[in-house]
Amino acid sequence: MVDKVLRHAGPDRLIHWLIAASVLVLLATGFLPVLGVDFDWVAIHWWTGFVLAAAVLAHLLRVAIAGKRGPILPGSRDVSDALAVARKTFRNAAPAPPRPGKYSVSQKLIHLAFSIVVLAAIATGGMMMVNVDTPWWDRNPYWISDGAWGIVYVVHGFSALFLITLVMAHVYFALRPEKALYLRAMIGGHITRSEYMQQHDPGRWRLKP
Repeated sequence: MVDKVLRHAGPDRLIHWLIAASVLVLLATGFLPVLGVDFDWVAIHWWTGFVLAAAVLAHLLRVAIAGKRGPILPGSRDVSDALAVARKTFRNAAPAPPRPGKYSVSQKLIHLAFSIVVLAAIATGGMMMVNVDTPWWDRNPYWISDGAWGIVYVVHGFSALFLITLVMAHVYFALRPEKALYLRAMIGGHITRSEYMQQHDPGRWRLKP
């Protein structure tokens, strides 16, 4: 019996790390100038925004083609899983929560939060691109009203702030010793079969032959 279980295929890992790098560069170029670090950040920021948008589009196309959107989306069973985790957290005598499928309820929720915030940042950032001179067009700040621009900038700013919080939480849990198998899987692609049997319910995460 093969001792390795594929958790993340190569293209999925590549897209994940490309999105991660893009988000970090965008946060750095967005907030360092506010903190007084002076450098030519505008071009880096919007070019990286294009890379992020392309990576997210590639991810969406891959999910649509592969038909793998089900396992990562929260469902009705995740509600009972979350309640079981909460009971065990606040009452030691409570029974252990059931083993999840491929993704736990916390992994599903942080993925959903990242999806909403990143898509909001991409959408508002794309609208803000009309305020920047590029090789393809001249800036035109008058295509929507001042009030609408205010909403765009507020949504983009709050998206960036939420991204900082999500990145911190994601890194914290990824570096916890008991979560090392998931970080290892995002780097190398696999977990061991014993980790699969211990951490996951084979009935909810059925492996391909």
